[in-house]
Amino acid sequence: MSAPTDIRAPIEQEGTKAVVRKWLKKVGDAVRVDEPVVELETDKVAVEVAAEAAGVLAEIVLDAGADAEPGALLGRLSSEGAKAAPAKAAPAKAALESPATAALAAAEPSFDWPSHPKRSIASFDPALRLSPSVRRLLIEEGLDPTGMKGTGRDGRLTRADVEAAAKSRSARPSAPAKPVSSGGVTAIPHDSMRRRIAEHMVHSMTVAPHVTAVFEADFSRIMAHRRAHKAEFERQGVNLTYTAYLIAASAEAMKVSPNVNSRWFDDRLEVYEDANIGLGVALGDQGLIVPVIQKAQTLSLLEIARQLGDLTERARLHKLTPADVKGGTFSISNHGVSGSLVAAPIIINQPQSAILGVGKLEKRVVVREVDGVDTIQVRPMAYVSLTIDHRAIDGHQTNAWLTRFVEVLEGWEV
Repeated sequence: MSAPTDIRAPIEQEGTKAVVRKWLKKVGDAVRVDEPVVELETDKVAVEVAAEAAGVLAEIVLDAGADAEPGALLGRLSSEGAKAAPAKAAPAKAALESPATAALAAAEPSFDWPSHPKRSIASFDPALRLSPSVRRLLIEEGLDPTGMKGTGRDGRLTRADVEAAAKSRSARPSAPAKPVSSGGVTAIPHDSMRRRIAEHMVHSMTVAPHVTAVFEADFSRIMAHRRAHKAEFERQGVNLTYTAYLIAASAEAMKVSPNVNSRWFDDRLEVYEDANIGLGVALGDQGLIVPVIQKAQTLSLLEIARQLGDLTERARLHKLTPADVKGGTFSISNHGVSGSLVAAPIIINQPQSAILGVGKLEKRVVVREVDGVDTIQVRPMAYVSLTIDHRAIDGHQTNAWLTRFVEVLEGWEV
């Protein structure tokens, strides 16, 4: 019989951490070549890992909820037709734990153990000879003592054995926990994507000194160009949005301030020729994701708009691939679409060095000089900000970038 085939997490991973979201196959299931067997999730994207060979899923090494480092062993396939290894005992669903919310802390654990939908202290097998304190701890941790090795007298389980098993346990509930309401308070457990986003944001604010500069941009010429060309783009199946202009103007502004298109590392600053520009796409209550327009400086407005539409649609359908969120060198947060005028600082997508923020587009009264005379006019205006990592970028570079960015928008040829 041939050696088993390892199922491993991708070596190249875009995101802070990966977690096993769910297994698409059970131990003993037949698997075809290139058939997805397990789904991983980071703060940026969910990705399916496919089998590299046909066979039978013989072992699950990392259960749902386990952290998966790049290249980590997730499971193993036996050769096709070989006898599969016995399935592991189904992991117990851990009790919800939240010291901040009594409602969550009071939620009863629900167990998957056969014939015992809800265990009680008295319902364990007497042959296990468990002490009351050990039984109570097993209940609290949601652990099945069957098969656990004890270090106590005559091989009995001790509290230390249970605590060690709980600490090393990688399994967590595969389905998201439901909100619990009590006393006018609703406690909503964090899902894995929200946890990863939180870790990423805290890391960024911890390591990078954030500084924000704010300019104002007149969108008159952009609006005129869009009115003149929107129908033409639609005939080619492309929706022309203001965001496409923002991406094009950002790529142009990199020419006057290249360090904005960089990544900071402890021993170096990497400045890139290619402007790989990521756009934050909101996923409702699930957070946001940042698909990337690769080599934006080489693309026409039509090409940018086409790629942008495709990425945005697939992001909201949760159909992005790791390549779609990989390699970003700069990001845009178009927070104005939800009504915000200014947001500062917008947290930098580490290890990038800067992020552009664009506020709500609205008509405002401005002063413009016409033939040497100041006039009061109504123009479509928006605040634009650049939040920088002050380790990598200085104030004059920030202002040079924003100056050029605004010039491109306000001077767009209609």
